[in-house]
Amino acid sequence: MNKSMPPTKASKPCTLEQALEIIQELQQQLIDLTAENKKLRDQIAKNSRNSSKPPSSDGYQKPKPKSLRHRSGRKSGGQKGHPGSTLEMVEHPDYLVNHEIAACLNCGRPLDPEASGDYEARQVVDVEPIKPRVTEHRARIQQCPYCGHINKGDFPEGVTQPVQYGSRIGSWVIYFSHYQLLPYKRLQEMMKDVFGVALSQGTISNLQQRCHHKLEPFEQTIKEQLIQSEVVHFDETGMRVNKQLHWMHVACTDSLSLYHLDPKRGSIGMEAMGVLPEFSGRAIHDHLQAYYQYADDHGLCNAHHLRELIYVLEQYEQSWAGRLIDCLIEAKEEVEQCRLKGKQSLPHPRLTYYRRRYSRILCAGRDEIPVLLEPVNAKPKRGRKKQHKAKNLHDRLRKHKSEVLAFIEDFNVPFDNNLAERDLRMNKAKQKISGCFRSLEAGQRFARIRSYISTIRKQSLNVVDSLSDAINGSPFIPQ
Repeated sequence: MNKSMPPTKASKPCTLEQALEIIQELQQQLIDLTAENKKLRDQIAKNSRNSSKPPSSDGYQKPKPKSLRHRSGRKSGGQKGHPGSTLEMVEHPDYLVNHEIAACLNCGRPLDPEASGDYEARQVVDVEPIKPRVTEHRARIQQCPYCGHINKGDFPEGVTQPVQYGSRIGSWVIYFSHYQLLPYKRLQEMMKDVFGVALSQGTISNLQQRCHHKLEPFEQTIKEQLIQSEVVHFDETGMRVNKQLHWMHVACTDSLSLYHLDPKRGSIGMEAMGVLPEFSGRAIHDHLQAYYQYADDHGLCNAHHLRELIYVLEQYEQSWAGRLIDCLIEAKEEVEQCRLKGKQSLPHPRLTYYRRRYSRILCAGRDEIPVLLEPVNAKPKRGRKKQHKAKNLHDRLRKHKSEVLAFIEDFNVPFDNNLAERDLRMNKAKQKISGCFRSLEAGQRFARIRSYISTIRKQSLNVVDSLSDAINGSPFIPQ
């Protein structure tokens, strides 16, 4: 805001009325500049610790880590009983190499190689050089001696070309491109250096298209299972497609993942995904208003609430935000302890305690929240009056109390929506590496294959073997 100073002339003394008018204008200008300064300071104060901004936006001035968890009293590092992965000797090695002694190291006399002696063993774990293996399929051609008909044997299913790449090479291509997120150029170099196979970018694209087509029944099954699930996490994040902003939607559970890339973020994109319109369980999300059109019950991400409360506490010094942080953290820790004891919900007295404590904190916090006053000469605007950011958060927490505290009533409801955010994280890494998708078709292909890989990982299966099965027409279908 750049308002010019009112003109004054030293040669012409102003009247008292003019002086008062100038003072009022300067006072209003000071108020406007102070408000603008506060707004800019609020924007600068936001980071990944106190808002929804990603850590990548923090730059070099990253905020000092500050955990909200209480100390457990345990030492850092692996805990007792934690399974290790120490490299150990095997009982039957693949190769044996004996290192004999020709002469005594002390007196120099020759030693008998046939004499008995002991060994000290050391093992080296390595991999064989990888070389492509070519299998030639021959279909027998034979003429019938009776009728003269020319007969030919059948080739195996999938062997359709005179020379082609097998499913194993295809699975490695998909693994490196969609799981390790290698761009085409580096993928070509890696396949050449490691496997000795020179692939064109067109071949890589064809292999991806083939896998995408074979995974259609898998995607349909995943949609049906998610619709029947009791609790499903939902989230979305922006993705670039041919320089245009699109949205990658995710619906997931502990064992299933489904991605969908769509030009729209709201209800149009959600319905195109094919889960929410028929879903009747509890939807866990980050309070995007469009989600409230679907599902019977909802649960909100308290990790987002904690970050927003930290911002209100530190930036506006609202003490109610600090008390509510303590309330939510204590409830979360008590839920974790009860879950370890095999319980499904907090005892009724504890439920009543946390509900009343939550309400009392919000009720007491009303007096702390400042009221935004409109400028004296401001023109009236239509719609709701502008509120303080702390008031917006306060209203949301009060209105959706049951969704915020759903995790203490039913232990199947998580405290946060981190599962969906973790599932989306690698999609953002893909965009950071490759910049964008060249077409919507390429993005949707990536989404379906990534759904399969993410589900495979959650099912603790081998990704490469499962991709090979998918390319051969037998994808893994979770039961």
